[in-house]
Amino acid sequence: MNKRSDEISAPAGSDPAAAAGECDVRVVDENAVAHALECLPTDAGQERFCGIFAALGDVTRARILMALASGDLCVCDLAEVAGVSESAVSHQLRILRDLRLVTWTREGKRAVYRLADDHVRDLLVIGRAHAEEEL
Repeated sequence: MNKRSDEISAPAGSDPAAAAGECDVRVVDENAVAHALECLPTDAGQERFCGIFAALGDVTRARILMALASGDLCVCDLAEVAGVSESAVSHQLRILRDLRLVTWTREGKRAVYRLADDHVRDLLVIGRAHAEEEL
């Protein structure tokens, strides 16, 4: 299991700021900063990234996505799982479709939704595992 950074204690007698995770002095490592900036996605990529995590931050959308991780479901099924109206589910699904987190197909009279790909499933699995870690 990973050691959490907030579990690392500061040496006895050290500055309280250091114990709070702050630097004692301001020294910028220009190479490290340049490397970090090179690793950032484009502005459009950053906007999409933030949009994805904003979508995951809504309880109804998170419930919908976690339910879809178990298999394909129609709007009626998702309304039951999420505990909201079909209209509310449809609104949330539009947001999730726009972010390319879900996709759908028509099966007869039913609109059946599924996760867009394994990346979405991986986000959910990793997020849930982290949320359920012992503190």
